[in-house]
Amino acid sequence: MPCNDLNKGRYSQSQGEYFITFKTEANSTHFYDFELACMFCQQLKINEKHHQCTWLAWVLMPDHFHGLVRLDSKTDLSAVIGPLKGRSDKALNHIRKSRGKIWQEGFYDRALRTEDDRKNIARYIVANPLRKKLVSSVRNYPYWDSVYL
Repeated sequence: MPCNDLNKGRYSQSQGEYFITFKTEANSTHFYDFELACMFCQQLKINEKHHQCTWLAWVLMPDHFHGLVRLDSKTDLSAVIGPLKGRSDKALNHIRKSRGKIWQEGFYDRALRTEDDRKNIARYIVANPLRKKLVSSVRNYPYWDSVYL
């Protein structure tokens, strides 16, 4: 799906919560590399601090990222995700001593409704490594976090 199609109708609500997905460029599996995965996880904490958001649940997979984010102020969703992807691109390329895009353009988002069960959504996010058969227990997968679990 073209990036512009992903942006159509996008609206960010203050205090809104969003289920986010974005993929690596060409579905590359950069995050089998421990150092690269750890660097991206650090970028999430920096992103929270600088962009008035809270990552409520997330998982970094070898070729994509899923997260549940709450916007803490009048921050625009694209103003949270864009810098996360951009800064992580720069940091990861520095480690790899290369250039190029780590992430595909755009991202998928779904606004959560009041009646949506956050704990079940967090479980779905965190269980991704189980569904992909990367581990037999989430406890054995290092690249996730959730305030709900």
